[in-house]
Amino acid sequence: MLILWKLFFSFIKVGLFSVGGGYAAIPLIQNQIVDIHHLMTMEEFADLITIAEMTPGPISINSATFVGNKLAGIPGALLCTFGVVLPAFLLCLLLAYFYYKYRSFGGVQTILASLRPAVVALISGAGLSILSLALFQAQKADIVLSNFHIIEAILFVGGIIALRKFKTNAILVIFGSGVIGTIAYYLV
Repeated sequence: MLILWKLFFSFIKVGLFSVGGGYAAIPLIQNQIVDIHHLMTMEEFADLITIAEMTPGPISINSATFVGNKLAGIPGALLCTFGVVLPAFLLCLLLAYFYYKYRSFGGVQTILASLRPAVVALISGAGLSILSLALFQAQKADIVLSNFHIIEAILFVGGIIALRKFKTNAILVIFGSGVIGTIAYYLV
């Protein structure tokens, strides 16, 4: 029962402070689940984010559902999902009211513009954490060059090129990376 409350309040914090959408929630979920409460390892968390990314729907809700299910079954999944959604729902109601009332006020646009760099920083931090785990099997502070994984690096660079230069569909890049990675590891 204690773990259910811990999960619920952790995901209320995630839902309350993940300004900028689902990708901004990833470092907050990592902080609550991996760093503070030590309920998962970083490897388990990275696997969970991979699954949550591949599953249809918002990544923060998918992540909350997967964490809750892994740690406390169906009640955990329901409480984590409710916890991550509740603050956003209440804040959206409140902000919508004030936005429609004061949207012509110039300060509102200034505040929104000033939040953008923080959102980019949160998303970049989450991306770097997952990238260092994929390429070095370590968190950012524990990177050792001898642990560099060339197959993951090639898949990463190839994925970026396919997405940016050739405008390949992201689903094809994910599927292709899985197939190529499986074959590469089978041969190596």
